[in-house]
Amino acid sequence: MTKADLIEKVSEGAGFSKKESAEIVELVFDILKENLENGENVKVSGFGNFIVRHKKTRKGRNPQTGDEILISERNVVTFKTSQVLKNSLN
Repeated sequence: MTKADLIEKVSEGAGFSKKESAEIVELVFDILKENLENGENVKVSGFGNFIVRHKKTRKGRNPQTGDEILISERNVVTFKTSQVLKNSLN
């Protein structure tokens, strides 16, 4: 599913125009992104949790040359499904 598909579904389901639906979808993504950028976790009840995790600097290896490299520290976003979503999938 793409963002365009989401906009289409919101338009059909809520009765908004495609332009209004696009604004709503963009706003939701902007809010999620802003909170994650600030290091805050995002919980969507019945769907799952977006969790910001910090990864420390570590050693890695270049697969082409075999040379050791240093992978810099960074923040990553992980997603953990809720039990409700897990149950509906299985």
